[in-house]
Amino acid sequence: MPTDRRAIRQFYDRIAGPYDRLASGPVVRRWRLDVIDALALQPGDVVVEMGCGTGANLSALRQRVGEGGRVLGIDLTPGMLERARRRVDRAGWENVTLLTGDARDPPIEGGVDAVLGTFVVGLFDDPVAVVEAWFALLAGGGRLGLLDGTLSDRLAGRPLNLGFRAFTRLSAPSSRGDRVSPAVTLARRVRDAHDRVLERSHDGESSRRALGLVRQSSGRIE
Repeated sequence: MPTDRRAIRQFYDRIAGPYDRLASGPVVRRWRLDVIDALALQPGDVVVEMGCGTGANLSALRQRVGEGGRVLGIDLTPGMLERARRRVDRAGWENVTLLTGDARDPPIEGGVDAVLGTFVVGLFDDPVAVVEAWFALLAGGGRLGLLDGTLSDRLAGRPLNLGFRAFTRLSAPSSRGDRVSPAVTLARRVRDAHDRVLERSHDGESSRRALGLVRQSSGRIE
């Protein structure tokens, strides 16, 4: 499951349209709103979304921080950001800023109130280091939230893992030549990232949904 920037950028440029429709679907939207709620955002807060994609979370984030807050969206893929910019322009959101950059090395300074990553940590070969970098951006009392698909660890969900494996192989940057299933690699990265949130935070919480195929984790630093 390659993690080089060019492969990721080219792949997500090609699928920006279908991805936008999937990312904005009602079920996925409910999951997104739940992890955004876990950030406990307040009016005036500054929140950063890593791997903001086509901007599916921007409206909900802006609603919570209000006109006095700021929303920063970071993504590596021009095609994704173009769709996100259309969202911002249509809505006239002056306090939403979109930046081209790699979430592994975010092009921003620290001191923010919250960091969000949805369906993104599985792209990183060292997700623990990435989560640490995101924690370093938080001001005291800041919160970090993650939402990701993964292999189910529940008996009732195991029959669905076959479909998840197929979906992951089709929806990941080229994995030809990989000896390990992309789904297994993704699940390991998701586990490591989410576990790190729990270890690193003061009041970490983690939950599963969709019969275990989706994991949400969040926590606050002192």
